[in-house]
Amino acid sequence: MQKPRIPHDLPLETFEVTDDPYYSLCMFENELIHHDMFQPIYFHQVIFKHVRFENVSFPNIDLMDVIFDHCDLSNVDFSSGMIHRVHFKNCKMLGMNFSETTLGHVRIESCQAGLSAFGFSRLKHVLFDECFLEKSDFYECQFKKVQFQECQLNEANFANTSLNGVDLSTNSFERLTVSLPELSGCTVSSEQAIGFAKLIGLNIKDDS
Repeated sequence: MQKPRIPHDLPLETFEVTDDPYYSLCMFENELIHHDMFQPIYFHQVIFKHVRFENVSFPNIDLMDVIFDHCDLSNVDFSSGMIHRVHFKNCKMLGMNFSETTLGHVRIESCQAGLSAFGFSRLKHVLFDECFLEKSDFYECQFKKVQFQECQLNEANFANTSLNGVDLSTNSFERLTVSLPELSGCTVSSEQAIGFAKLIGLNIKDDS
């Protein structure tokens, strides 16, 4: 997985909405961003640190080489975006909308991302690392080299999404919404395998 390519010592700036939708080579810190922008907005080689996004809608956003560090992105709309070499770490992302978005070389680390929406998105080289993802939606996604590592996935929706090559064994969940044919090639723990067997109506005999 490629990391964001960001120079050291970026200048600290104040976020302002201008006619120019391009923001690059800067850092935003300890700010409140409150804005809807229905034209594409571009952030390239930018760091957001301790930034709160409130009622923000940036559909068709273009993010390249960006870090979100301890930000509040709850209910932000990044739908239909292009997100490449981006790192979300220790962020609050409750209800965030990534639907119909292309994500490549993205790491989402130690984030609260329950109820987040990724439906109809394409994810390639994406790592969810120690994230809270309960009731998150991955409906009809395309996965390639996607990893879930020690995440809470209870009641996440993977319907119509192939989990071939995905390892769920280190993650915790009591129930998932999955299409059984799409489980082919998915790696699970023995305990999780029993749970999936019960989903298809098998009776598990205890030999002890």
